[in-house]
Amino acid sequence: MRENFEYWLVVAVARTLGRLPRALARLLASLIAIAVYWALGRLRRVGVRNLKLALPELSTAERNRILRGVYVHLAWQLVEFCRMTRYTPQNTSAWLRTEGLDRYLAAQARGKGVLVVTGHLGAWELSSFYHSLMGHPMGMVIRRLDNRRLDDFVNGIRCLHGNKVIHKDDFGRGLLLAMRSGQTVGILMDTNMTPPQGSFVKFFGLEACTATGLAHVARKTGAAVLPGFMLWEPSERRYVLHFGPEIQIPHTANPAEDILAATQLCTQAIESWIRRYPDQWLWIHRRWKTRPAGEPGLY
Repeated sequence: MRENFEYWLVVAVARTLGRLPRALARLLASLIAIAVYWALGRLRRVGVRNLKLALPELSTAERNRILRGVYVHLAWQLVEFCRMTRYTPQNTSAWLRTEGLDRYLAAQARGKGVLVVTGHLGAWELSSFYHSLMGHPMGMVIRRLDNRRLDDFVNGIRCLHGNKVIHKDDFGRGLLLAMRSGQTVGILMDTNMTPPQGSFVKFFGLEACTATGLAHVARKTGAAVLPGFMLWEPSERRYVLHFGPEIQIPHTANPAEDILAATQLCTQAIESWIRRYPDQWLWIHRRWKTRPAGEPGLY
C-alpha cells in the first residue's frame, strides 16, 4: 500500500512539474527547496559541517549562501527530470550544450570503452540523458530504489534514448562487459564507501573512503577515463555538459598501488570541479563518515 502511494505521489509531482512552463516550474520548485532547507535542520547541519571541513577559509555567510544554492540546484534538477520525456535536440538547443565533446569522441574511437568519472554535482541525471539524446547512449551505475514500481518509472525515463542501467549488485561484471564491447559508462564516485569496496584517498585534504571499482576496471581493460559533469553556467543561463581532460591510469608492476593512485586522480578531478561550482555539489551527504581505524567520527 505504501509503495503504491509513493509511486503515485511521485508520478503526480512529475506530471505537474512537467506540464508547467519551465520558468514557473523552476520558481515553484526553488521556493519549496528553500522551505525544505529551513525545515530539515539535520541535513542543513551536515552541509555546514562538510563545508567547514572542506572549505574552512569561508565565512559563515559564504557557507550558508553555498548551501542554499545546493537546494535550489537540486530543485532545478527535479524540474528537468520531470520534463525530460518532452526533450528533443531541437527544443533543448537554446539552453543545453556540450563542452569538450572532442575529448569524449577521441576516447570512444580507441574502442576500449569509456568510463566517465562523475558525481552528485550539477544536474547529474540530465547529463547522461542529454548525452543519449544527442546520439551517444551510455550505461549508468545505479542503486535500485526500494520501491520497484518507482524504480521502473525512473529508469524508464533515464533510458528513453538508449541509455542502460547497471545495478550496483552487478557492478564488476557489468562494467567489464561494457568496456569489452567498447561502450560508455558513467560512475558516481563521490559517495562515502566502506572497506573493502572503498579505500582511503584525499578529498579536500581529508581521508575519504572512495570506491575503487572504476580504477580496477580501467587498469584491467585499458578503458579511457574522463571526467564529465553537467553544470549550470550562470553567465550563459544554460547547462553545459563538460568533458575534462583524460585521466591517465597508472600501469606499473604494482596493481594495488596503481589502483589507489588512479582512485586518487579521479577524486582530485571531482574535487577540482566542485571547487569551481561549490553551490552545485551535494554537501548534505556525509561524505567523510567512514574513518580510518582509530580515528573518531566527524559527524
